[in-house]
Amino acid sequence: MAQETFSDRLRQAMSDCGVRQSNVIRASEMLGKKLGKSQMSQYVSGKTIPRRDVAELLARILEVDVTWLLAGDADQGEASSPRNDSKPEPHPSAQIARSTTMRTFSKSTKLDNVLYDVRGPVVDEAARMEDEGERILKLNIGNPAPFGFRTPDEVIKDMRQQLPDCEGYSNSRGLFSARKAIMQYSQIKGLPNVQMEHIYTGNGVSELIQLSMNALLDNGDEILIPSPDYPLWTACATLAGGHPVHYLCDEQADWYPDLEDMESKITSATKALVIINPNNPTGSVYPREVLEGIVEIARRHQLMIFADEIYDRLCMDGYEHVSIASLAPDLPCVTFSGLSKSHMIAGYRIGWMVLSGNQRCMSDFIMGVNMLSNMRLCSNVPAQSIVQTALGGHQSVNDYIRPGGRVYEQRNFVYEALNKIDGISVVKPRAAFYIFPKMDVKKFNITDDEQFALDLLHEKKILITRGGGFNWAEPDHFRIVYLPRMEVLKESLEDLADFFDHYRQA
Repeated sequence: MAQETFSDRLRQAMSDCGVRQSNVIRASEMLGKKLGKSQMSQYVSGKTIPRRDVAELLARILEVDVTWLLAGDADQGEASSPRNDSKPEPHPSAQIARSTTMRTFSKSTKLDNVLYDVRGPVVDEAARMEDEGERILKLNIGNPAPFGFRTPDEVIKDMRQQLPDCEGYSNSRGLFSARKAIMQYSQIKGLPNVQMEHIYTGNGVSELIQLSMNALLDNGDEILIPSPDYPLWTACATLAGGHPVHYLCDEQADWYPDLEDMESKITSATKALVIINPNNPTGSVYPREVLEGIVEIARRHQLMIFADEIYDRLCMDGYEHVSIASLAPDLPCVTFSGLSKSHMIAGYRIGWMVLSGNQRCMSDFIMGVNMLSNMRLCSNVPAQSIVQTALGGHQSVNDYIRPGGRVYEQRNFVYEALNKIDGISVVKPRAAFYIFPKMDVKKFNITDDEQFALDLLHEKKILITRGGGFNWAEPDHFRIVYLPRMEVLKESLEDLADFFDHYRQA
């Protein structure tokens, strides 16, 4: 018989008490502690064993003895490996090492409150099912290539031609040609005071978000981040020692930021605010008057603005994207963009950030950015080599986002199909690849959106990302990526409609 593990005992204790993961998480909050959903899922699945203090908290909630809960595991929660008696005895030289109890190595406590469910526990379950031969439709991540979107031929040809010149490191900020093209693009977008030395290329925008959060935030500094958000922002701010404070975006107002809520959450510890425009996961595009309102708030409270604009070239229905930095020449602004989505080259990993506006007041921050930029040497040089080509000339993405284009037509189909499902409502996205439907939690008895995502995965083999994965507090939303071809989307939306026709969460 296999040795009973910590996760076996944890599940047994939960079953004996008649509780689910969400109940344990709420109980921990009532005790003044915090357990993340992802964290708890890893304990239950056996991927991680908690530290002693966390195990004691779980034992208290479940009314069991912590010694029993950790029985068979090391003192700090490290699972011991069962010995296979059929194996030959080790060489005598190994006896010394075997006689010494090795200390355990736990993951950093900085990760306890970090969430990234775009690739989290539900994705892990999907991977397990794939290993067993199941075919999973992955509507969880905006990755164009698997759905037949191709990189423009001119971009590929230029990279091939320049590869022999890309074998060494570049300047830590990036190639001159790439940064010059980015500067010119920024000037077209109206960003003020842009200089070559304040443009940085990165291995995607993701790397630069992490770099900028580490350069800015001290322990305890607060930063305003939208809810729903792209979870990397919250994760990177947390890892940097900052405290993310989420302001609400209003679903009843096309998912625009609630400016009153935003300003009400500013304290003396608030250092900056983040906007994601066009927005992921909602697809909202913010109008000029909303952006001007955000600028006024930042001006009143002397805040730095971080603007994630990676989808700025993917606006539909005649919506115009306005860079918030163009409205704030007197404020310190950091604007992020890249080619991953607009040129369907997510795997090339090429993004950038532009520091603009009042650079005098962020001179020390710039020194920090330079230091961290130098430490990673440089970003992917072959990918940098095609920035100039990609930003100039014909923009192939425009063919996708106009009437008749794949992204445009698939967006329309998914929006209409979702609204036909009883108990589902959705705001029409105006940009990007995503739609963020709302579920009637009373109709479907949904109290745990992670469990909903798992139930959908198990029954229909469809992988989505739950709303909580975007730091949305209620269990009533999920995100769908509408990149698959129309015939795949039609089949998947039929499956989704069938699922909701009978689904009631246990």
